[in-house]
Amino acid sequence: MTRISFIPSLFLAILLAGCASSDSDTSTVLEDAALPSSPRPDADNPVPGNMAWPADWEIRFDRPSDDYVVAGDSSVANPDIFFTNMAPGWHVTSGPAAIYWHPASTAEGDYTVSATIFQFDPGPRNEAFGLFVGGSDLSDDAHEYLYFLIRKSGEYLVKLRRGDQTESVVGWTANDAILPWSADNDPTPNALSVQTEGDTISFLVNDTVVHSQAKGDLPTDGIVGFRVNHALNLHYATFDVAMAEATAAE
Repeated sequence: MTRISFIPSLFLAILLAGCASSDSDTSTVLEDAALPSSPRPDADNPVPGNMAWPADWEIRFDRPSDDYVVAGDSSVANPDIFFTNMAPGWHVTSGPAAIYWHPASTAEGDYTVSATIFQFDPGPRNEAFGLFVGGSDLSDDAHEYLYFLIRKSGEYLVKLRRGDQTESVVGWTANDAILPWSADNDPTPNALSVQTEGDTISFLVNDTVVHSQAKGDLPTDGIVGFRVNHALNLHYATFDVAMAEATAAE
């Protein structure tokens, strides 16, 4: 298997210059007093610090292998996956397709899960990326989740995974709300959201509903996180879970 090249210095410089806040040094590991009060990951307060493996996050590959090399800092050359804190958010340079999650990132009832994702030059491949919800048993063979993806050509997909089996809920569909990747707009940002309200689940790109339907037996309660397919270079600048007031009060 061909491994991806390590994180290029050009986009590292762009992100650190463009994403860092004016009153903080993004190269400094956070002190304990600065850690977020919520156990959920905080895009603005990386743990343990920038350019380090995100604490407590886990990865599941579509096709697991003991040969895969993962890294969160520059100490490992040419990893299969590079996943690191880069405030605000997290940077992913992928090889094999996988899901990424923090065990404290859960949602149930009525909620909105959202992320703003920047895609860097994907080359000739038209690989997909986005969010998943309703995750359960993610470390086991019986794992299950529902995922919402886009790709550089301006299309979206909704799909269900149960164990080794996948089922399309909505096949690849073009929508003008999706900003296609272009060299003139590199990196290209898109904001994805999954919203549940009552018996309805909706999928949004850049605040536009691209698909909505009855939840039926789709898994919506559970762990939420990222899904990143093959050979992609992405920055998840935000990742939020907002519970509806009635749900949060229960």
